[in-house]
Amino acid sequence: MGKLNGKVAVITGASSGIGRAAAILFAEEKAKVVATARRIEAIEETVAVIKTKGGEAIAVQADVTKATDVRNIFVKTIEAYGQLDILFNNAGIEQPYKLIHELDEDLWDEVMDTNVKGIYLCMKYGIPHMFDRGGVIINTGSPASLIGIPYSPAYCASKAAVLGLTRAVAFDYGDRNIRVNCFCPGATETPLLNRAFSGPTFENVVSKKWNLKPPIGRFVKPEDMVKAVLFLACDDSTIASGAAFVFDGGFTAT
Repeated sequence: MGKLNGKVAVITGASSGIGRAAAILFAEEKAKVVATARRIEAIEETVAVIKTKGGEAIAVQADVTKATDVRNIFVKTIEAYGQLDILFNNAGIEQPYKLIHELDEDLWDEVMDTNVKGIYLCMKYGIPHMFDRGGVIINTGSPASLIGIPYSPAYCASKAAVLGLTRAVAFDYGDRNIRVNCFCPGATETPLLNRAFSGPTFENVVSKKWNLKPPIGRFVKPEDMVKAVLFLACDDSTIASGAAFVFDGGFTAT
């Protein structure tokens, strides 16, 4: 306990799944947490859990695709806690399974805006608050940052872009003691996974092309996956930057 003592962490997509589990774990490790997502009721639930456990957190409603919302995240963070040490860019969406010739332009834009532009905006407005003290940024990629997934061109493109963006920013800000890494979680038992692994296209086409279970033979719970996020956020990983950390139970090895 206490690996993040004295740190202030902003976590996007903190309404459920990995984001909520990370917010709770970071608070247990003594960070002050700013939980943000589009659904205010959901992030208030996250904050309530943290406070019940004796932690410190605030909720800030925001859509990471909107610059005004993102700026407000950091305004509220500095007003409440006076600093920013950790930014976990976790907000993201899946793509309904479609081949690229079937993919509407609006759907392409929605996936790219949330998964890539959202991280760009959070780093654009968050990084200046790390200039004096340094900091850690964790961007959520996917095994799709490294490999192709059937019927998922927009999702794969977005997650590959997250890795490229991570590497570029790590290179540019390393001399300011800002570390940036790409966290690539495998299939985790979250609402997003439940949505992705449902529907006739998945059941009749995708699941027949794709070996879902990793070599370890199971999917993991968010509470287990966020232990890897904690490693990237704390001083245990001080020499890590500009890298993709894949935690997928061996999925990309098959």
